[in-house]
Amino acid sequence: MALTYSTMMELGEQAPDFTLLDTISGKDLSLTSLKSDVATVIFFICNHCPYVHYINEKLVEISDIYHNKGVQFIAISSNDIEGYPQDAPEHMTEVAKREGYLFPYLYDATQEIAKAYKAACTPDFYIFDGDLKCTYRGRFDETRPKMGIPTGKDITAALDAMLSGEVVNKDQKPSMGCGIKWKSRDLEDIQ
Repeated sequence: MALTYSTMMELGEQAPDFTLLDTISGKDLSLTSLKSDVATVIFFICNHCPYVHYINEKLVEISDIYHNKGVQFIAISSNDIEGYPQDAPEHMTEVAKREGYLFPYLYDATQEIAKAYKAACTPDFYIFDGDLKCTYRGRFDETRPKMGIPTGKDITAALDAMLSGEVVNKDQKPSMGCGIKWKSRDLEDIQ
């Protein structure tokens, strides 16, 4: 497990559209059908990453709270399942049920969506306004496994600012975690 930092798309950048398999419902879901007019949180996670395991409980709690305020959460896994079969869609379904995900858990089989978002690690968070312009990208909070208790204060601060009509603080820190497991033939594309 190599520690990887997020590359952080530009603030104001338009969210790339997608249609991906939701491993919970078994349906193909698009960003345009899922997006919120309030705020949409898109985040890249996977089943086996210890950084994701570490925040999962708090992430579910925060997503439940903000969902009730009109915010849409969307999880995406883009890992290579040939090299990391534990991240395959059928296991994503199991994890979503076990963890109590109330948000879609989408599978990016081609990894094109991860590339479009410039996602580099798990977890990697992006928040978009009602027009799908990026207002936040980076970390969940400052904690790490064995280094504090997850609070989600970075993403909740951004969401609270958006919900109250304030400008989101532009001092945003990159996420860090396990690097996305790219398909070997694509390694040249990202290096």
